[in-house]
Amino acid sequence: MTRQKDTMAVLFADVSDSTRLYENMGDTAAFTQVRECLQILDEAAQHFQGRVVKTIGDGAMCVFAKAEDAARAAIEMQDRIDLRPPSPGRSKLTIPIGFHYGSVLREADDVFGDTVNVAARMAGLAVPGQILMTASTIEMLPADLRQKTRRLDALAVKGKAQAIDIQELQWQDSDTATLVPGRTSGFAHMTEPRLRLICQGREIEYRMTITIGREPNHDLVIIDKMASRNHARIEKRLDKFALIDQSANGTYITISGRDEIVLRREEFILYGSGTIAFGESPRRQRDVTLVQFQYESPEERLASGK
Repeated sequence: MTRQKDTMAVLFADVSDSTRLYENMGDTAAFTQVRECLQILDEAAQHFQGRVVKTIGDGAMCVFAKAEDAARAAIEMQDRIDLRPPSPGRSKLTIPIGFHYGSVLREADDVFGDTVNVAARMAGLAVPGQILMTASTIEMLPADLRQKTRRLDALAVKGKAQAIDIQELQWQDSDTATLVPGRTSGFAHMTEPRLRLICQGREIEYRMTITIGREPNHDLVIIDKMASRNHARIEKRLDKFALIDQSANGTYITISGRDEIVLRREEFILYGSGTIAFGESPRRQRDVTLVQFQYESPEERLASGK
């Protein structure tokens, strides 16, 4: 099958925390909610001359000929999802969106290449209710949309020699827009969050990515038999740190004063302080290796003067 080069905007959007949605609502009700959200994404894409290339579980990958069309579709997606009433006793569904404009390889109805990967990365960094894009994409937008953007951070992306400038497209009115922690002043912008890990007397502070597992090449080596060889990793995402489980037996997180959280091929944004165990719960196994962690936001670091 022939592959052709093209230039377009690739957009990813998905329903936030769908795993818990299915757990709380049951398969039938949750599937109905997700399907209705995917329908909104499809209609918004078509409204701005785009199309859904594929649905991926609880999300969709869309393409547009112009970056402007992707931006306006993203705003409509957020607007329409926001207008949906919450289910009885449930919180409202939200979606993170990320997109990037660049070169792709097109084969039949599908697209491939670096632009797709960068767009997916933007969506992965976005929090629920947020629209993220690259700085290079902003250059393709008209003035009215550029005025709705703001720079968040420069972030190292796997496979890229240089960090990518990340921008947010603000789709809400200015008086209702969410403030981004650590980005409300120049001083906050200059201050990085900090994550401290302590394991068996060894202390590790922030790195772009920390790998964890039984293999000796990892930044943090866990010798427990229940831990996987390549158990987990921690990624910095703007002002947060995401713990991503990729193990067979799961990762067990306890935030101080809260119940234990179990990750199985899932991710969790670390906050406050607590402990992490790999492969076995410390509630069941006393000699499991515990990693202590402490997260400090930019505001906390500024207040402490550290």
